[in-house]
Amino acid sequence: MTLLDATTAGPGARTPGAALARAAAGERLDAGDAHALLTAQGVEFERMLTLAAAARDEGLRLAGRPGVITYSRKVFVPLTTLCRDRCHYCVFVDTPGQLRRKGESMYMTPDRVLAVARQGQALGCKEALLTLGDRPEERWPEARTWLDEHGYASTLDYVGAMARLITEETGLLAHLNPGVMSHDELTALRPVAPSMGMMLETTSRRLFEEPGQVHYGSPDKDPAVRLQVIEDAGRAGIPFTTGILVGIGETLRDRAESLVALRDAHERHGHVQEVIVQNFRAKPQTAMRGAPDAALHEYIAAVAVARLVFGPRMRIQVPP
Repeated sequence: MTLLDATTAGPGARTPGAALARAAAGERLDAGDAHALLTAQGVEFERMLTLAAAARDEGLRLAGRPGVITYSRKVFVPLTTLCRDRCHYCVFVDTPGQLRRKGESMYMTPDRVLAVARQGQALGCKEALLTLGDRPEERWPEARTWLDEHGYASTLDYVGAMARLITEETGLLAHLNPGVMSHDELTALRPVAPSMGMMLETTSRRLFEEPGQVHYGSPDKDPAVRLQVIEDAGRAGIPFTTGILVGIGETLRDRAESLVALRDAHERHGHVQEVIVQNFRAKPQTAMRGAPDAALHEYIAAVAVARLVFGPRMRIQVPP
């Protein structure tokens, strides 16, 4: 248990044993149950893993493929590595100066997009995963200039055009990860994308509001904004992939509340097709390069609790 968890749990906090009993009985778990399970140790930890494994196996049986773990063959199409956010752990983003030094364009050109998509098609991919930073033209004049010169109103306008191009030319289905979008933007992209996605990461407002924390200065990492995107995607009937990021400074209670918030959104709309439980790994040349990786025990616990919170029918992804 982290210091913040130890000091905020309170005298009435639920015990792992009580939460395990509720999970074993198939009861709907709340944030208090999930928090308690995340603190499980020893025999209770092993019991939690057993229950989670049984729920996973039941889900595979219900899906008609007992014992078979699947994955989707996607080709990765990073339309731009520019972004207006400043997340302390990110190695995806570049500045315009870095792109120029590498001899790269501010955005992948349509010809380059198609070349990468066709390589994926030749290797048996069925989907094209379009990923990019959030609204780079609102931070970088170079991004705005590129879009203007190529006839696109916005980065999202270009995303839609490239999704349409990929499907028309290769037959690959476009899965879009362009970050925070409004309800109108989601519905505008819906015709060119069978599915979309955006990680919630965490519901922690402290990580967003407190100077020095991982999401400070990143407007698109406001938890309320991200939850609204997930809600809007559900209202629009968009199959959606989302998830949490473990080990970026959030408390165990934050993890519990994040999982329950995603579960509740899915119960309202039935649109979440996959929940990713992503572990933090320190990367060179980032503000968090000296931070410890997510501890294995805590990470395994987060995966198990995600399974118990969502139940057997949800697909839980543990990235390689």
